[in-house]
Amino acid sequence: MQATKVAVVGGGLGGLTAAALLARGGCEVTVYERSKHLGGRARTTEVEGFRFNLGPHALYRAGAAFRVLERLGVKPTGGIPNQTGSHALVGGRLHTLPRGAVTLMTTDVLSLASKLEVAKLLAGLARIDTQPLGSMSMREWLETRLTRKDSRALVGALIRVSSYCADFEALSAEAGLKQLQCATAANVLYVDGGWSTLVDAVERLGREAGARLELSARVEAVVLQEGGKRVEGVRLADGTVHRADAVVMAGSPADVAALVPGDEVLAREAREAVPIQAATLELGLSALPRPDALFALGLDGPWYASVHSASAKLAPEGGAMVHVAKYLGGSDTEASEAALEAVMDALQPGWRAKVVARRYRPSLTVSAGLPRAVSGGLTGRPSVEVPHVGGLFRVGDWVGAEGMLADASLASAEAVEHALVRRTATSQRSAAGT
Repeated sequence: MQATKVAVVGGGLGGLTAAALLARGGCEVTVYERSKHLGGRARTTEVEGFRFNLGPHALYRAGAAFRVLERLGVKPTGGIPNQTGSHALVGGRLHTLPRGAVTLMTTDVLSLASKLEVAKLLAGLARIDTQPLGSMSMREWLETRLTRKDSRALVGALIRVSSYCADFEALSAEAGLKQLQCATAANVLYVDGGWSTLVDAVERLGREAGARLELSARVEAVVLQEGGKRVEGVRLADGTVHRADAVVMAGSPADVAALVPGDEVLAREAREAVPIQAATLELGLSALPRPDALFALGLDGPWYASVHSASAKLAPEGGAMVHVAKYLGGSDTEASEAALEAVMDALQPGWRAKVVARRYRPSLTVSAGLPRAVSGGLTGRPSVEVPHVGGLFRVGDWVGAEGMLADASLASAEAVEHALVRRTATSQRSAAGT
């Protein structure tokens, strides 16, 4: 029986993962990537020996992305962030960040009553049933569950750093708590060489399985059969049409809607999507002025700073790769470069004299769409299959009922594999009369 022909639109990590899984499952796969480079937001660039990811990236060791990569045979190397050298940032000053029982009891950022409240919550965190919380906002849950302001500030900061999201009015409590559970279950991995090493590995596996990759190939539209109920292929910007039994769109809600002009359902999803964004300052330093200060997390503001090279190979010998960020969201949608520099001043005084390379991004899209409480949380996100168009699928960090960030992206890629490969196997068995 002829193999199912699949066109994957988008060569980011999600699209490449879908392509590799489908090719391994026996599909005839072609990936169309509009740029000259693969990877999307998982790209890494090298400057003076420093490996710059697009903002701070972490792979959740208990998350779906790690699971899917292992299925493919990709074994990421790197390190788990050390708990020493971690600080809470309050009022521009460093304090002890609670990372365990001892630091929770000794920190001065919580009152005694708040320490007991937080300790009780964290002790039972893994047992919280998040499923009923899909339609509750993260802010409502915090205000309902924690009675003290400083308790809410600390737990809120932990949820921000786990989800990269500061918009607690929009974020579903189900999604935010699941992210915190995932982060605390097995921590995260900072990847040696940056996330492009994952992109390269998945690309290689896809090619070995028979997937074709076309770069600088912009897909202009999905071609539908007469009546618009099923896909027929894709049309490139040069006007050529490539037939396909299925089309997998790996991009943002706006990207997906643009590929099917006039589809009101996809257009509405694009309008309603709320992206997760951050302002970032990435620094390659010749050395750390304070080698013992590796991490800072804002409690009175959505600030983050971390020396990623302390755990992963991202800098030349003796150097340091540092990521500073402000999580944007809600009414707080801006951060100046000077504000991010002030965070670095608190963590690493004298850092300016050590700068070898730097990059500032005032508004970096971290995720194309957060799981909104108003939509029902994770289970309310758009499904992998576009229900009203046969053979049309989507992959992304805003798709499906599992995970956020890269976890959602790779989980949705795996869900596409299950839908197409299993469906093909069932059809073949039916055709054979077995």
